[in-house]
Amino acid sequence: MNRIISILTIWLLADIYLFQAVKTITSNRYIWWGFWMYDGLVASMVLYYFINGKLIVNFPKGIYWGFILLSLLPKLIVIPFLFLEDIGRTVHLVINWGVNIFQSSSEQEHVHLASRKKFISQLALSIAAVPFIGLLYGMVKGKYDYRVHRIKLKFADLPDAFNGFTITQISDIHCGSFDSKSDVDKGVTLANQQKSDLLLFTGDLVNSDAAEMDEWMDAFSKLTAPFGKFSILGNHDYGDYKNWESETAKFNNLNRLKEIHKEIGFRLMLNESLKIEKSGEHITLIGVENWGKGRFQKYGDLEKAIADVGDEDFKILMSHDPSHWEAKTVPHPKHIHLTLAGHTHGMQFGIEIPGFKWSPIKYVYPQWAGIYNEKNKYLYVNRGFGFLAYPGRVGILPEITVITLEKG
Repeated sequence: MNRIISILTIWLLADIYLFQAVKTITSNRYIWWGFWMYDGLVASMVLYYFINGKLIVNFPKGIYWGFILLSLLPKLIVIPFLFLEDIGRTVHLVINWGVNIFQSSSEQEHVHLASRKKFISQLALSIAAVPFIGLLYGMVKGKYDYRVHRIKLKFADLPDAFNGFTITQISDIHCGSFDSKSDVDKGVTLANQQKSDLLLFTGDLVNSDAAEMDEWMDAFSKLTAPFGKFSILGNHDYGDYKNWESETAKFNNLNRLKEIHKEIGFRLMLNESLKIEKSGEHITLIGVENWGKGRFQKYGDLEKAIADVGDEDFKILMSHDPSHWEAKTVPHPKHIHLTLAGHTHGMQFGIEIPGFKWSPIKYVYPQWAGIYNEKNKYLYVNRGFGFLAYPGRVGILPEITVITLEKG
């Protein structure tokens, strides 16, 4: 409770500080009241959630995180501007005071702190409006603005029968965050419109609870591919981020999630391999459970998964966390031609224009979106189909990947 009070106290002090800029710009009391009503509502929701462990209104939890970001991010931008101005005002006050004490009593003037400059407050709030509008747009439009990313990869040892073979990859569905069936259906339809030979899902079907999938079963059952649909588990699928009433409940949840994969037509791969056959030739598909660097659980067992895979086989590995590629796949003596991963979501925030992409997540994951190559072993990191926590996407949009394998 003391921690909650401390957080809300800091929040209130930041609001009071920011409000000075609002007052400098406008004397309109409706705007003043709007400022305090919005921030008061968000702070009340946060306080209620921390005390009671549940939401005031049964909105998706991500909506609350979105409101919190909309409230906090502009403050983080505006406050440094105001602070620097206040340093200047204070220095000016001290200098005037110092000059004043050396003046005769008849020459001394009243020394006071200079008023805030309106243009600085306007500049600060204008700059803060950019991420505010961006985050709001990401919540309204960006989170379902699906994009198809196409890439062709050439391999000298690709079996002839698979020249031109296409793979659609989706990742990080996080169905517990969805709030629009029509938009999700739009994404599923777009994936099917690619008419790929094979469809691969690289983990995180839910946020934690298998029951999150109940209302989305029909939608994802519609995904089709002539050579089949295959999937793996992501870090969220194990239920590690929820406080369960017992280990048995957690175990049963995972088992139910595994059943769901089958019910929607996916062949779930758990540290194993299988052959995709075409015209008397084959490629080998490998699927490992989640393995992530640092604090993430390491359920994945690459050695077990490839135990029966021949050195000469053309290999495609599904591994949810891209850090597994750098740590285990690249140095492995067996040549795994292509690894497909997800997990990062591109942080759901960044800049992506032709020839340039950036997101803060790159400082955590060197391989965070798109194609990478080391020792002629390729990695493709999907930006994710869904979203988590912040209910939106800014710059880094939801992705459907289409990979074409070519002989060459």
